[in-house]
Amino acid sequence: MSGTVPQDAVPARGAVEEDGVIDLRDGVAGLVGRTAPSTPSRPWRVWYVPSALLVDSGAGLLAGVAALVGRFGDGPHPAPAAYAAAAALAPMVWVLSLAAHRAYEPRFLGSGPDELRRVAASALHLGALVAVLAYVTKTDVARGFLAIALPAALVLDLAGRSLLRRRLHREWAAGRSVQRVLALGRTEDVLHLADQLSREPSHGLQVVGAVVTDDDHQGAVARRFSTVLPGPDRVEDAVAATAADTVAVVSSPELAGEDLRRLAWRLEAAGTELVVSPGIVEVAGPRLSIRPAAGLSLLHVEHPVLSGSRLLLKSLIDRALAALALVVLSPLLLVLGTLVATTSEGPAIYRQRRVGAHGREFTMLKFRSMYVDADARRAELLAQSDGDGVLFKMRRDPRVTRVGQVLRRYSLDELPQLVNVLLGHMALVGPRPPLPVEVAAYPEEAHRRLLVRPGLTGLWQVSGRSDLSWEESLRLDLRYVDNWSLSLDAHVLWRTGRAVLAGRGAY
Repeated sequence: MSGTVPQDAVPARGAVEEDGVIDLRDGVAGLVGRTAPSTPSRPWRVWYVPSALLVDSGAGLLAGVAALVGRFGDGPHPAPAAYAAAAALAPMVWVLSLAAHRAYEPRFLGSGPDELRRVAASALHLGALVAVLAYVTKTDVARGFLAIALPAALVLDLAGRSLLRRRLHREWAAGRSVQRVLALGRTEDVLHLADQLSREPSHGLQVVGAVVTDDDHQGAVARRFSTVLPGPDRVEDAVAATAADTVAVVSSPELAGEDLRRLAWRLEAAGTELVVSPGIVEVAGPRLSIRPAAGLSLLHVEHPVLSGSRLLLKSLIDRALAALALVVLSPLLLVLGTLVATTSEGPAIYRQRRVGAHGREFTMLKFRSMYVDADARRAELLAQSDGDGVLFKMRRDPRVTRVGQVLRRYSLDELPQLVNVLLGHMALVGPRPPLPVEVAAYPEEAHRRLLVRPGLTGLWQVSGRSDLSWEESLRLDLRYVDNWSLSLDAHVLWRTGRAVLAGRGAY
């Protein structure tokens, strides 16, 4: 940030990044009584922000034209001039609404749930604003125009930004356009941070060097990075040597309080960003906030939403969408059921006991993809399992029928579970529904995934499916339980179609 601030200024708040990383620059810049140099633009932001503006403007223009044609195109007279002007101004109005909802802030760009939440909020609040203005000014607004314009802008913008995020994530996965991070802290914590960021390159952060506060700067961390320096006093040297644009301070007792404050001042003078990891894992941004108290910046972590009106709303939405999907897909369900029943012996629907929310068992429905003796043959195949931990899975399971292979590849065998969603046994999005024998072998922390209803799809479905290890599957399920939201559900549903069509990890 830049600008001259009085020396006695006190920061009102800090900025919180997703996944428990706190950006302290806003919180300390006000303590420096001089003009701070601007942080250099990141390479990905150079093209991403203009591209987002272009996508948003295009979505607004197309939505305005669609509303104009849809509402007035079939009439004998041309559209009123006021609505033609509204369609022409739609791109500017839509972009301004998105900007007001901070949809162009760097910390929200490239993050699916956050971008989705801000675009959806923009459409909702813009519609409410138009309704209030129309009521106050007693202006008669064509409801059909708004009913077309706002949903069209929302859908078009989400599609466009999704394509942009896919391009950005491909860049990051290839190691391009990333933020170069210098990790500062104890060796164990520095290595853990590097492992976490390398495991999920979609965050665009790459650790390129380290400054360690313990005595292991010649040991394990030195074998990992070409640039490793001892002590916080060498941070500026390490930044210069690695060309890092961000310093990430991992939770460290050697660097806190006044020392961290002075480090922030020094990095600000160099135009280098500072982020701090407080050691909290798998906690998403919406659950984190800063509470200033007695000159301290206290990190407030909200409890996960595991009951209440939001969970009730999720259940109602799930059941309504499941009922709609069953009606729309009924011809496909009939065809698939006939294929299963006529190509191999046995019923079309396979029923299996699974464990749902709070340990309650229910009968899960699937199209049968295996021969009728599959359960009896499971014991003899345990030694050939490709799974680990408590999961049993085989890439080439001899029990799967030829039709079942196709059903499994594209997850068509899961469609009858829409009935389970309608009955309230499952949700559209949630953890994978486990078998009772799997639950019996759960470690203590794994039982937490039973606090919510299992899902027809989930983070595991869009992140690799059966290719994931047990530890990775459990980590994703626990992440969902602790951080679920309606916007996250919408994001997972959006990604599920692509994951199913690709067919990766399905066996």
